[in-house]
Amino acid sequence: MKRTMTWVLAVFMLTALAGGTAWAEADSTAEIPVPGMVTLVDLGAHKCIPCKMMAPILEELKKEYEGRAAVIFIDVWEHREAARRFGIRAIPTQIFYDKDGKEAFRHVGFLDKKSIVHVFRKLGVE
Repeated sequence: MKRTMTWVLAVFMLTALAGGTAWAEADSTAEIPVPGMVTLVDLGAHKCIPCKMMAPILEELKKEYEGRAAVIFIDVWEHREAARRFGIRAIPTQIFYDKDGKEAFRHVGFLDKKSIVHVFRKLGVE
């Protein structure tokens, strides 16, 4: 029987970069991966340079794919248990889950928008 872990995070908004880009973390009721939806979990830190570079990309994708794919950021320096749960060795790490909640792809390091969109498409998200 498949076990689904629910992980609860505090709602947290932070201005990540100059210009007021809001960097939203998973909300307090988030189930990761989101049931029935392709999910991208980006595990990083607010003070990590490559992570900061990804912040505006994640915000764009979150808006563009609303209702079709979930885009979640977790700061592993603030939520150290997440690093253990997801097996993180370096940040940023992006984990993509298919609609069935199975890990489909994992990447370590900066990942540009075009590459993320490509993975979404391979997972059936248009």
